Order: sequence, then C-alpha cells, then structure tokens
Amino acid sequence: MRRRRWRDGTATLAVEGPGTPPGAGVRVPLEVAASYRARSKGLLGRSAVDGAMLLTPASGVHTFRMRIPIDVAYLDRRFTVVAVRTMRPGRLGLPRLRSRHVLEAEAGAMAGWGLRVGVRVEIEESYGG
Repeated sequence: MRRRRWRDGTATLAVEGPGTPPGAGVRVPLEVAASYRARSKGLLGRSAVDGAMLLTPASGVHTFRMRIPIDVAYLDRRFTVVAVRTMRPGRLGLPRLRSRHVLEAEAGAMAGWGLRVGVRVEIEESYGG
C-alpha cells in the first residue's frame, strides 16, 4: 500500500455515520495542516474556527496559548475515529497509540456532526493533491 503525501491546503470533511446513505452525511470545510510549520501553528491565536482542521501526521495535541475550548478527534490510518475529547485552553492531550491524524474543531461541533468513536470519515480534497 502506497503512503499518501499530504499537503497544506483546504478540503472537505465528510462525516457519514452508520446507517447513513452514501452522500447524505455532513460536509464540513476543512483546513489541512501537513507541514511542520502548519501543524505547529494549528488553531493557536484564533477566536473561532470555520469548520475543522486536520493535523497530519499527528497523534496528540495541546491547547497551550489557545483562546477557545476545542473538540479533538483522534483518527487511525483509515480515518476511523478512535477517541474524541473536548479540551479547554492550557491542556495537554495524551498521544493515542493508533492515531495517525487529529481533527480539531470548536467545542461541541463534533457532536453535532455525529462524529464519535467508530465513525469513519472521508477527506474530499479541493486542492488537487
């Protein structure tokens, strides 16, 4: 299996829970942070998030110097959610062993999207990568 090479840019996060017909799930604007610089910055300094941010590769995050609480979803290599946490500013999230990617969004957003452990998400690229 060939490893995917991610690039910084924009995409769409597709969340389709169990029993949801294909294409009937939630679509969320997504920022992809694949470079070291983009992953390091993440959501720091923002007072709001439009959609979500994908940090890849990543297995853990922190919320030091953040202004808002965030939802964090840890994803395995197949983009299946292995854990979801809400983190207040100034916290350190423990790395998840099976995690290869991390999604971040405003606190409460992921529950509204139906994002929970066991749900598989898809990334629909809009930057042609």
